Amino acid sequence: MYKTDSVIWFDSPAEDWNSALPVGNGRIGGMVFGQPLFEKIMLNEDSIYSGGPRKRNNPSAKKNLEKVRQLLFDEKIEEAEKIILDAFCGTPVNQRHYMPLGELNIIHDETECDFGTRALDLETALCTTEYSIGGVDFCREVFCTEPDKVMAVRLTASEKGAVNVRIKMDGRDDYFDDNSPVSDDSILYYGGAGAEDGIQFAAYIKVLNIGGTVSQYGSFLKCEGCDELVIIIASHTSWRYQDYKQQAKLDAEAAALLGYETLKSRHLADYQRLYRRTSLDLGGNADSLPTDKRLKAFADGAEDNRLVTLYWNFAKYLLIAASREGTLPTNLQGIWNKDLWPAWGCRFTININTEMNYWGVETANLSKLANPLFDHIERMRPNGRVTAREMYGCGGFVAHHNTDIWGDTAPQDLWMPGTQWVMGAAWLCLHIWEHYLFTLDKDFLREKYPTLKECAAFFEDYLIEDKHGRLVTCPSVSPENTYITESGAKGSICIGASMDSQIIYELFTAVIESSKILDCDKEHSEKLAQMRDRLPKPEIGKYGQIMEWAVDYDEAEPGHRHVSQLFALYPGDMISVRKTPELAKAARATLERRLSHGGGHTGWSRAWMINFWARLFDSKKVGENIRALLTNSTSVNLFDMHPPFQIDGNYGGAAGITEALVQSANGELILLPACPKEWKCGSFKGLRARGALTVGCKWDEKTVKAKVTADKDVCFTLVNNFSGMKAVLDGNELSWDGDSCKVDIRAGQVLDIAAFI
Repeated sequence: MYKTDSVIWFDSPAEDWNSALPVGNGRIGGMVFGQPLFEKIMLNEDSIYSGGPRKRNNPSAKKNLEKVRQLLFDEKIEEAEKIILDAFCGTPVNQRHYMPLGELNIIHDETECDFGTRALDLETALCTTEYSIGGVDFCREVFCTEPDKVMAVRLTASEKGAVNVRIKMDGRDDYFDDNSPVSDDSILYYGGAGAEDGIQFAAYIKVLNIGGTVSQYGSFLKCEGCDELVIIIASHTSWRYQDYKQQAKLDAEAAALLGYETLKSRHLADYQRLYRRTSLDLGGNADSLPTDKRLKAFADGAEDNRLVTLYWNFAKYLLIAASREGTLPTNLQGIWNKDLWPAWGCRFTININTEMNYWGVETANLSKLANPLFDHIERMRPNGRVTAREMYGCGGFVAHHNTDIWGDTAPQDLWMPGTQWVMGAAWLCLHIWEHYLFTLDKDFLREKYPTLKECAAFFEDYLIEDKHGRLVTCPSVSPENTYITESGAKGSICIGASMDSQIIYELFTAVIESSKILDCDKEHSEKLAQMRDRLPKPEIGKYGQIMEWAVDYDEAEPGHRHVSQLFALYPGDMISVRKTPELAKAARATLERRLSHGGGHTGWSRAWMINFWARLFDSKKVGENIRALLTNSTSVNLFDMHPPFQIDGNYGGAAGITEALVQSANGELILLPACPKEWKCGSFKGLRARGALTVGCKWDEKTVKAKVTADKDVCFTLVNNFSGMKAVLDGNELSWDGDSCKVDIRAGQVLDIAAFI
C-alpha cells in the first residue's frame, strides 16, 4: 500500500499527541491527529515564548569566585556548593520557555464513520487522512510550505456538495484574547503569554470553498454543501513583527490568491530540492504493515532494515521541517510542543541536546539548515559578554547549559549537577568549525572567526592552574553527574571535568587552525597552542575507563545517561581506534561499564551510544543499539522518547546510522566502518564527508563500489578496511601504504573505489 521506507502510516486515528503526525516549515508546526469527525491539528510557531528578555546575571558570583575555587582545592565540596547555589544561580532562576500556539478543529456533525488510513509521506511532506461517512469518501491533506509561509489543509469528497463541517481555533482561556471569525471566511486568533513583556501572537485562518457556502456561525466558520475546502493558516508574533496580526493576515491572503495547487507545487519543489539530496537503502523486505505494528514486530525480534531506513528518512524530514533559513534553531522538541509548561521549558538545552539536533546536518548534505543555529550563537554573543564580565570578571563570551529565544546566557535552574557549567557556547561554536570542515567555505570561516576567537577568549581568562600545573575549568560540572570522593563525600561542582578540557581543546584547535587558514593572528594562535598543551588529556582510570573528572572519582550513578568523558570519541575526534588505540580500548570499557549499569535508558543517550560504537568500528553494537533505540525509546509515530518526547534522539540516531556507513574524522575517509551484518546489501547517495566531499556507495555481501566527488581541491587519507580495495582517480590507480593511501583530488574530480569484502 505505502512505501515501507518513506511513509509512516496507521489504520486508526491518533489517540494522543505522541501518535499524531508532524508537519512544519521551520517556523509553523502542526501535529495532525487524523481524527475523522473531530480533527485536531495542534499548532506551534517557533517564536512563542513565555516572556521578554531578562537580566539574570548574578552579581554575587564574581566576588565569590576565588572563595569557591579555594574551597574546591581544599576539598570542602559541600561548602563550595552552598555558595554556588546562592551566589552563582541566575536571578531570577529561570529563562523563558517555549509555548504552543493553539489548536485547529475541523468538525463533522455526524456521529459515525469508517476510518481508512492516515499517513505522512516523507518524500512529499504531505500528511493525509482518509475516511468515509455514509458511503462518501473523504480525504484531508495537510502540509506546511516554506516558500509561502503557511499551513494548508484541503478537504475533498467523492461526491459533490458533501463537505459539511465547522471550523474553529481553540486555545486556553488564560492564554488567548480572541478567536472569533472576522468575516464569513476568516478567523483571527490572537493572544500572548500573559507576562507584561510577553511575546504576542496571532493566527489568521482563511477558508476557500469550491461550491456551497462558508459563513460565520458563533465562534465557528460553517461550511455547507461544499465540493472542496482549503484552509490556510498563517501565524506571526511580536518577536518578528510589530504588527503581527496584519502580517499573519497578509500571509494568509497572499497564499489564498495563489490557490492550493500552486501552493502545493511550490512546496514540493522547495522541499524535494532538500530531501532528495541524499538517499539511503539498507536492503531487506518489509511487510506493508502500519508503522505501530512494524515497531512492535521489530521489538519482538523481526528483521526490518527498511524500518531503520524509514527512521533515518524521518530524521531528515524533521530537520527540513524544523530548521529553515530565518527561523530559530530546533529546541528540545524541534518546533512541536503541546504544553504551556513543557518539560525542561522546551528551551535550547546546550549541554548536548541542541548540539545533537545538528549532528547530522552536514553529513545529510543539508548544511544551510544549520544557519538558524549560527544565527542564534550571534544572538547569544552580546549577552554572553555581559555574563562573562559580570559573573566571572572574564573577557570573551560564555553560556551555561540552557539558552532561550533571547539568547540568555546566565545559569538556568537551581540544580547542582547541571547549572554551573560554562561550556555551552563553546560546544555550540564547534558547529561553526565543523561546518567549515565539511564545506571548506573560507568566506564563512572568515565571517565566523571572530565568534570562535571571542568564545576562546573567555577560557583564556577563566582557566586556572591545578596542583599539577594543568589548566582547568573551576568551578564546573561534568554535565548532570555526581561523583563520590575516597572519603565517601558526594559532589557535582568540580575542578577540571574531562569534557570541559576536551571541548576547550577542540575550540582552541579551531581557532588555531582558522588563523592559519585565514593568515591572521599568528602570535595569538601561538599563545593558544601553548595553553592547549597544558590542558588535561584523556586519561585511563582504575576501571580501565576514560576518567570523567581530573581525579579518578567513582560516579554516584554508574549508569548515568550522559557519557560526557567520551566527547573526545564523538562528536570530537581526539580518541580513535586508528590513532589512539589504548584510549579507544578505554572508551569501550567506559561504554560497557555505563551500559552494564543501565545506561542508554533515555532516547538521546541511546542515540549517542550508536555514534560511539560506530566510531569504535563495532558493527554488532551499532545494530544492537539501533534496535534498542527503536524498541525502548521510540513512540509509534517514530518520535524519540526521553521520555517525554525529545527530538534530539531522532537526529542523533540518524547521525549514528550515517556514521556507521561513512566516517571522515582525523583527515581520513572510511567506507562502511561499522555496517551491521543485517545490512547485507544496500546503497547511499549524496552523503557528505569532511573536505567538501560527496560520497555515494553500493554494496552487497561480496563487493563494494563507491564514488567520491570533490567540491574543492583537497587531500585526504582513504582507509581500506576490506580484504582488498582499488582506488582510481583520473584514470590512475592509487598506490597503498599499508591499509591506506593518500588522495590528492581536485575540484570536480571523481574518485572511483571498488573492493571485495
